[in-house]
Amino acid sequence: MKSKVIPAMLLSSTMVSSAVLAEHSNKVIGQKVRFHYEQVENVNMFYREVGNKDLPTILLLHGYAASSFMWRDVIDALADEYHVIAIDLPAFGFTQSPAREDYEYTFANLANTVDKFIKQKGINSFAIAVHDYGAPVGWRLALKNPGKVTAIISQNGNAYEEGLADGWEPIIKYWQDPSAKNRAALSDFPTPESIKWQYIEGVPDLQKVSPDGYTLEGLQVSKAGMAEIQLDLLLDYKSNVEQYPQYQAYFRKYQPPLLAVWGKNDPFFSPAGAQAWKRDIPKAEIHFFDTGHFALETHQSEIIPVIKDFLRRNVK
Repeated sequence: MKSKVIPAMLLSSTMVSSAVLAEHSNKVIGQKVRFHYEQVENVNMFYREVGNKDLPTILLLHGYAASSFMWRDVIDALADEYHVIAIDLPAFGFTQSPAREDYEYTFANLANTVDKFIKQKGINSFAIAVHDYGAPVGWRLALKNPGKVTAIISQNGNAYEEGLADGWEPIIKYWQDPSAKNRAALSDFPTPESIKWQYIEGVPDLQKVSPDGYTLEGLQVSKAGMAEIQLDLLLDYKSNVEQYPQYQAYFRKYQPPLLAVWGKNDPFFSPAGAQAWKRDIPKAEIHFFDTGHFALETHQSEIIPVIKDFLRRNVK
């Protein structure tokens, strides 16, 4: 078979076109996202970063079953005005995580790892945007660093018992009796099929749900040992509910600017969890959208302008 050689003229044209496209992309996106790893003890943390470090920092914390990839549109939208960091938590995304026996997979330890990451990066103040599991990590960070948190954005990240919807019933049974039988009853939770269900449940128009997110996380949870780690975290979520009063006391005392952008059809976190913030932060801004758990997958064009407006008024 003869090798194919690209003519010099075509190669030159291709290179010019690529340069033009790159320049256009940078103008549209604002600044190019940078992809890094940061070694935090025995966790090699993957994170996405964009923006000038002299600008206010926004820390993005994903939930289950997701990664920093879930924030891709938010990252692009905020790139020109903020320093944005989106991390992959241990056991998620591209973060290189220790084996189950070499790392304590609890929410307290996830928060400790992220807190050390923040200190290593020299970040002295930051707003947090949280989703699902990222919420209790964020609340624990706020308790550790109350003077550093400038504002809070929650996309279906809960802090109130009334926000626990019917989807938690079999999980609560596991909390009350963490037997092998009740753990086995949740064995379908960390599976690709269950993850896809979480992305599409409560979404009126499934054509709006890209397969990228649930496919990537389905591959992640299928890795050897990962299902057991996820069941460990699911059991430890009980500790977050037990700490809800502490989180609420923080909200009442410090009155951080807070925005909730909520998929109202979420099978795990009901609208009542978002509305409850008004008790502790009367000026909290609450917005509901006709979608499910991953609201940014389907309603990014409606949610991102709300986020940008909130940040411009509250984070300088």
